[in-house]
Amino acid sequence: MRILHYIPSVRPEVGGPARAVTDLCRALATRDHEVTLSTCDESGAAVVPSADGKTNRLRHIQLPRLIPGASVFSPAALRSVRNLIQGQDVVHVHGVWLPSNVQICNAARRLGVPYFISVRGMLDDWCMSQKWFKKRLFLVTVGRRWLERAQCVHLTARGELEQAKVNFPKGTGAVCPNLLDLAPYRDLPGPEMAQSKFPVLDNDHPSILFLSRIHEKKRLEALMQAMAILRAEGMNVNLIVAGTGAPSYVEQMKSLPATLGLPHDVVSFVGQVIDELKLSLYQACDVLALPTSQENFGFVFPEALACGTPVVTTKGVDIWEELQEHGGALILDADADSFAKGLRELVLDPERLRTMGARGREWVFQWLDTDRLLDQFEAMYHGSGSTPA
Repeated sequence: MRILHYIPSVRPEVGGPARAVTDLCRALATRDHEVTLSTCDESGAAVVPSADGKTNRLRHIQLPRLIPGASVFSPAALRSVRNLIQGQDVVHVHGVWLPSNVQICNAARRLGVPYFISVRGMLDDWCMSQKWFKKRLFLVTVGRRWLERAQCVHLTARGELEQAKVNFPKGTGAVCPNLLDLAPYRDLPGPEMAQSKFPVLDNDHPSILFLSRIHEKKRLEALMQAMAILRAEGMNVNLIVAGTGAPSYVEQMKSLPATLGLPHDVVSFVGQVIDELKLSLYQACDVLALPTSQENFGFVFPEALACGTPVVTTKGVDIWEELQEHGGALILDADADSFAKGLRELVLDPERLRTMGARGREWVFQWLDTDRLLDQFEAMYHGSGSTPA
């Protein structure tokens, strides 16, 4: 198949959607599909590998930049888009709220090319409650018809489908998890690298890891409040905060431990952690904890489980049912008391932690098997649906 993907940018700061799209494009190219990743900046060029066999079927096309403030293509740019769509078998756009996505899909429809939409969590209940009037207006005037005309709307979890389907009731939805390259997780580096880099991990206290973008919706403050509760009960626990965010908000979070009466060495902000060091950090910590208000797929959860590290999170995560069903995660209410209670129970029960980590790791390698997921995406493109996650 000739498959065209469109996302305005795949810069790392775009977050999970950029990673999901680039990993999908690379994987599809290994199956002899001719895959084109189109972006409106040069960021997609870094995704395309050197010609080395099958992966040379992946190319990047830089489309004209969107009109500032309107997020649409100019008439001249649309002609370039139409030329690119001609000859494609499939057009797959990522995201909901950009008018350029609608323009591309409308062009595909006029050319007789089926289009697919990955909504990337943007129709979740929490997301729909933010700037709700503008989003409802978009759906009423343009969005619902656009979604329902899609060959298929792609969602990454059953929970996402349940929340999103109300916004395209006459449309077709299919569930398929994001791809995760599991190769680095098969032979893990061990915790020593992280322990050497971050000496706090070697103080014999249980370590709780928050690894995510530092943003209001992630509710880091609730996790620090939980640490204060545990500390008041006489428990010595480390909290490692790995990630970046808006500088003003990060500084606000850095000042919170002192306000909560936490000693300076209880909460450690270590910045962004990547590659082998990230895997080692997962292994060095007892639990990944994220009291988030909303998360679509959340790569950190399967990453942690693939490293044998149990997960504690909330029903704000679209894959919470999948995580809970297979024994590697504890799902809690998103408040400090619930997290303090849940974390206390886990860190005081090392055998339970080991069991959860082992179950989670085994499950992730089955659930996110690349060949299985590519079969599902190909089935979706061919119009035969996809296997529920």
